[in-house]
Amino acid sequence: MPKRTRFTIWRSLATAATAALLATFLTPAVAQSAPQESQPVYSYANAIREAVWVDTGLDGDGDGKTDRVAVDIVRPSEPASEGRKVPVIMDASPYYSCCGRGNEGQLKTYDASGNVVQMPLFYDNYFVPRGYAFVGVDLAGTNRSDGCVDVGGRSDIQSAKAVVDWLNGRAKAYTTRTGTARATASWTNGKTGMIGKSWDGTIANGVAATGVKGLKTIVPISAISSWYDYYFAKGAPLYDSGPDWLSNVVESPDAQAKCAAVQQKIVDGAPRTGDWTPFWTERDYVKDASKVKASVFLVHGLQDLNVRTKNFGQWWDALAKNGVERKIWLSQTGHVDPFDYRRDAWVDTLHRWFDHELLGYDNGIDRRPMADVERHPDQWETSKVWPPSGTATTTLHPAQGTRAGVGTLGLGKGTGTETFTDNPQESETDWAAAIDKSTEDKAGFVTGPLKKDLRLSGSSKVTITATPTTATAHLSAVLVDLGPDTIRDYADSAEGITTLTNRTCWGESTAGDSACFLATQAKTTAVDYNVFSRGWADLGNHASATKGVPLTPGKAYTITLDLAATDHVVPAGHRLALIVAGTDRDLIDPPSTTPTLTVSLSRTSAQLPLVGGASAFAKATAGVKSTAPTATTLDGVRAPRPAAQRVPGN
Repeated sequence: MPKRTRFTIWRSLATAATAALLATFLTPAVAQSAPQESQPVYSYANAIREAVWVDTGLDGDGDGKTDRVAVDIVRPSEPASEGRKVPVIMDASPYYSCCGRGNEGQLKTYDASGNVVQMPLFYDNYFVPRGYAFVGVDLAGTNRSDGCVDVGGRSDIQSAKAVVDWLNGRAKAYTTRTGTARATASWTNGKTGMIGKSWDGTIANGVAATGVKGLKTIVPISAISSWYDYYFAKGAPLYDSGPDWLSNVVESPDAQAKCAAVQQKIVDGAPRTGDWTPFWTERDYVKDASKVKASVFLVHGLQDLNVRTKNFGQWWDALAKNGVERKIWLSQTGHVDPFDYRRDAWVDTLHRWFDHELLGYDNGIDRRPMADVERHPDQWETSKVWPPSGTATTTLHPAQGTRAGVGTLGLGKGTGTETFTDNPQESETDWAAAIDKSTEDKAGFVTGPLKKDLRLSGSSKVTITATPTTATAHLSAVLVDLGPDTIRDYADSAEGITTLTNRTCWGESTAGDSACFLATQAKTTAVDYNVFSRGWADLGNHASATKGVPLTPGKAYTITLDLAATDHVVPAGHRLALIVAGTDRDLIDPPSTTPTLTVSLSRTSAQLPLVGGASAFAKATAGVKSTAPTATTLDGVRAPRPAAQRVPGN
């Protein structure tokens, strides 16, 4: 029986069991309708606040004792006093003391007894009064936890998995960091949902990929699915530093004093060559998607140039292949939490999701459309499934135009060649702005103005055959929507939002933990073009995605670039462009040489996920001439920020 079928049957049985249980314990008048939404009936001010240290079973810092990770808990007191157990919402993070969480950079604060006073974000304020416990876990090597940070590896994942095990009676915990007094989780039913943005959401992905029992759902926001794809794109380095730098940022002083050996292992395991090593295999959660038992509510910004969207695309596809129940939100923002771009709808949807997944309420969230996509700033549309039904991979081909480097894009194969020279000082914004000009640093291929809207939904690939003049070469391929629009200003430092001065409140507050957060609004900009998907590669990885080799100047090589997942509509009247170039400044690092590359057009193509497939493209371009317009300079967003400034954090 397929996994999806088993899951559907389980859901039906669970709903029936819940209804039967309610009929047993409620009065006949109340039992006529099952609850649809948890209500804030418990006191947040009187919530139990406590800390325990869970034994991970690992000795990462090599002190001869197994590591304990700090777990701060906020839970309603009333259910415990009545002998009722509650589910858990968990955020496991390395940022609770070093860098802060959310748009306001909140840190954990503690009282004199060491119990948490301020728990960052709104989750505890909102959900504890509604009958949930909230648990904030310090990853190993951070804040009040033992051990060492290993950046997505065994220690990181075990930090959170051990807590899920403890919540389900399978692991040990203690009331202090070094003591022997045991702590039990008799107050919970063990049903756990993990949530978090960036590194936190990455941990949720990794724990789900272990198949741990008791983890019912995860909500990864702007999260990594494979750490290699955070640092490299088929051999091309995306950052000028490695994971050792990142661990230094988040480790506690205690860990930094003890973890030199682990730091060295990180350096040795993640060479800057871009070759795939066992280090990356350990941090690849996609390969273990078949183990995922939890449902997944995935959220990502389509212009996230920090955790780039290949990470969500490959994870989503793997989950779909394995029949995992899932839901997705895709915004126009960069690396931004949905609480800061769609707050009302986000809190309502998340509330319904957790009620359904952790309390078993049949509130219809599982029957809602699978996908919400932001089409224009604050304008959303839904899709019953994602990618939408009728989406098909369609192969488009570049061809020569009337000017050098200014070609056409269509269904028919082209002939001839185009040549460009890598210019590490130029970026995708420079290429797109000069799409209708002959320039030395790129080759562009463009349709004529479309007669009908054309929607791309999913992940694209671009296969390039190129002959370099040097022994090293990096390639970039980007898809561009050419036409006037107003979009979120994702290249701004706030990546598409403006923080206001007024606050909105979500849940209950205490003197030390406010439920009120600064409001935001969309920050927009008018553009003549929009780069909406990107991909990169080291041409030296032509024969292997895992290992690069020196190139022979004058020899042709063929390589396929994986472009970032997207959902974008190129509207009627706009043009669709494919640009092939070298170094994409501030998004990949340059090669050691400055090559000129000659691209064979007959052996170069783009495989795009078009809704409606090839027929949709044919209808959109029927009778359209692809002649290049006047060679003017177009306006777009500013160039991307330097990659070295990015951390998978707030």
